[in-house]
Amino acid sequence: MLTLPPSVHIYVAAEPTDLRKSFDGLSLRVREVLRHEPLSGHLFVFFNRRRDQVRILFWDRSGFCVLAKRLERGTFRWAPDKGAVVVVLEAAELALLLEGIDLAGARRRPRWQASTPGETH
Repeated sequence: MLTLPPSVHIYVAAEPTDLRKSFDGLSLRVREVLRHEPLSGHLFVFFNRRRDQVRILFWDRSGFCVLAKRLERGTFRWAPDKGAVVVVLEAAELALLLEGIDLAGARRRPRWQASTPGETH
């Protein structure tokens, strides 16, 4: 299971990416397509068109890191909403996705959220 602090967000590009890109190409895609800052420390996830490869880009305070996984058989089962450019995942969802679990039928249960001052229930 991935263990990330709550301050780290996971952004997944909804459209396929040419994974021949490396550090500079992926960081440019983060800026121009996902509209985020690649130096933020967040994780940025990219799949290829066949969905049998994934790259994860992040900044670790001293440089970019790219993690890669290629499936020898099968595909990553993930279908973003139509029209989406970026999808935000939780660490547990990313871990399941990387393990080959199909998230299409998964439902997110309601979670507790702190109420803002003056809000009534």
